[in-house]
Amino acid sequence: MFAYYLDLALRSFRRNRVLTALMVLALGLGIGASITTLTVLKLLSGDPLPQKSARIFAPQIDPLPADSQTPAAKLWHSWGNLMTYTDAMNLLRARRAERQAVMALADSKITPQVPGRHPFFSDGVITTSDFFTMFDAKFEYGSGWSARDDEDRAHVVVVAGFLNDKLFGGKNSVGELIRVNDHDYRIVGVLKPWAPQPRFYAVSLGGRGYGNGDAVFLPLQAALADKVNPQTVNCFDANVDINHLETAPCAWVSLWVELKDAADAGAYQTFLSNYVAQQISLGRLHYPQVALPNLMEYLAQQQVVPEDARLQTGLAFGFLLICIVNTVGLLLAKCLRRSREIGVRRALGATRRAIFAQFMIESGMVGIAGGILGLVFAELGLWAVRHQPAQYAHLAHLDLSMFVATFAIALIASLIAGLLPAWRACVVAPAPQLKDA
Repeated sequence: MFAYYLDLALRSFRRNRVLTALMVLALGLGIGASITTLTVLKLLSGDPLPQKSARIFAPQIDPLPADSQTPAAKLWHSWGNLMTYTDAMNLLRARRAERQAVMALADSKITPQVPGRHPFFSDGVITTSDFFTMFDAKFEYGSGWSARDDEDRAHVVVVAGFLNDKLFGGKNSVGELIRVNDHDYRIVGVLKPWAPQPRFYAVSLGGRGYGNGDAVFLPLQAALADKVNPQTVNCFDANVDINHLETAPCAWVSLWVELKDAADAGAYQTFLSNYVAQQISLGRLHYPQVALPNLMEYLAQQQVVPEDARLQTGLAFGFLLICIVNTVGLLLAKCLRRSREIGVRRALGATRRAIFAQFMIESGMVGIAGGILGLVFAELGLWAVRHQPAQYAHLAHLDLSMFVATFAIALIASLIAGLLPAWRACVVAPAPQLKDA
């Protein structure tokens, strides 16, 4: 029977080509707009470390001076987990977490060793040794540096794969020297492609949120000894010597920690509160508020996903709803035009269930065609997004899940649109139709 209903549907489409085209076009436009905005929203709101984001936390304390009137919630929304170097290193050296890393961003001037090639700037991170294991950054060659290298201010560096390709043709460059900010560093590791989206660790540090990842990773202590300037420095005093940021009243580094479970998170938050209370008694800190959001809570706190992205997605699905309503009207008009045909089929013994199934199969075929057209519109929409001046623009591509979602939405939308016309068709009384024939 299914093949028979398909044949009836195809005959109906051929008899009403304009009406069929309008229905497919309406669904295609709605589905294309919805999938385009949904793909962008998924990109912006994705989990950058899905395998362990629930165990990655961003400790937050209030480092502002005593005369500050800024509420902690507002401070954390704007500064995230920025803190002073002193507080970050105190918490790091307490070793109360399974893994922990202090970090800042720094523009890095790379000077190629090949004569005739000009220096260029790349994104860099100055951090501590646990950064790579905590954030699951995998290595193509070598490994990260050790905690001892941190303390010894060793001039070692980890480079991204794309920088290794550019400077060394992709070969194993471990042991080679690279000149960063006019100082020589020895390469100890080359990363495999690693670019979390969004670039969560850079949110409070002033860096871009999306992209191809950072090029170089330097030990924090060695970078400070070489006078590397961080990108973001928020100071509480107008008279600050930024050449001595280690002791300056400025928040410019962030701390991330990895904890095993909820019990460890509770214990760490208690430790954080006790640390702040101790520093208040010493006169260094002045406010007792602390927070310990996990990675996804932190991204929500920082409003990484723009509100206009959510709004655009809502508007697109509203447009899809309008398209479905229009398709309902077109299917209903098509049904009413076929009342005599339906009456004859009923008189020949077709049940209401058979008529209902026939029209739902027709609706499903319209949905599949609309999904194919919607896929074309979605690709065009994402092509337009990729040509926008946004950090995430080049990442807007239709993945497998969105491909499947396209046809799922198309089929569901068409079946919803077909419910009323199918019900109307199956309740057509055969006698009046035969009488008028």
